[in-house]
Amino acid sequence: MTTRRTFLTQAGLLSAGAMMAPKFLSAKPVKNVGLQLYSLRDQLPKDPKGVLAKVAQAGYKEVEPFGYSKGAGFWGLDAKAFNDVLKANGLTTASGHYDMNQFFGSGKTDNLDTYIEAAHATGQSTIIVPAINGDFIKTVDDFKKVAEQLNKAGEICQKAGLKLGYHNHNFEWRPVDGTTFYDTIIDQTDPKLVTMEMDIYWVVRSGKDPLELFAKHPGRYEFVHIKDMDKGNHELNTEIGSGTIDFVKILAQAKSAGVKHFIVEQENYTNIDPYVSIAQSAKYIKDKISI
Repeated sequence: MTTRRTFLTQAGLLSAGAMMAPKFLSAKPVKNVGLQLYSLRDQLPKDPKGVLAKVAQAGYKEVEPFGYSKGAGFWGLDAKAFNDVLKANGLTTASGHYDMNQFFGSGKTDNLDTYIEAAHATGQSTIIVPAINGDFIKTVDDFKKVAEQLNKAGEICQKAGLKLGYHNHNFEWRPVDGTTFYDTIIDQTDPKLVTMEMDIYWVVRSGKDPLELFAKHPGRYEFVHIKDMDKGNHELNTEIGSGTIDFVKILAQAKSAGVKHFIVEQENYTNIDPYVSIAQSAKYIKDKISI
């Protein structure tokens, strides 16, 4: 028999459930998992077409290439040919890692111009700075200069219909005169021109908290590198879900941080075939991560 108290209790639970439901209903599994191709840097030069086919077979829908140059292209494939191979395997690329040290050192845009051409040819939206020569960031004034240069490069990219991004390691948080390079560039670059690609492994390795960065800089992180930390040796990577980093917890906040692209990267392998490894990581993300 349903008493008035039972009815009210049930109604209250239903109301609470209705209030919580939108949050749970809005969470969706991450399906379009990407792979930073540096993970297969030893295999790519020998057979780029075969490697990309295996990447697709491993469960990836997106790739992030690295090391492009006008002369060598992407492992011997010019940008159009590279894009054709991606399409043939059901792959896309939203971003690429491009060496920007020429621009930071001299201000010359020769290389950047070719990167813009490659980005257009492959359908990329973002040119990402993968790292920066340490000689350019020794002092606080250096930090500020690079922030200005990032904005200038971002303006050039914007005029071409693209965006600039910056990918971190851990050296960016080395303290210098009360600040850090990372704090300087994230505070002094225009979010409309420069997005950030958070490498979660390197953030954790630096002693920082990815969730704190997400909260402090909402909307700044369009890309994340998902790279796990080996339990026994923190200098090594391991398959996603097998290490020390709680990606389920961290990536639950990805939407508020502005993340749109989830990119697996693994720099080393221990007693496992690289293709088995990347397939295991892709499966974990698809099965366990919802945003």
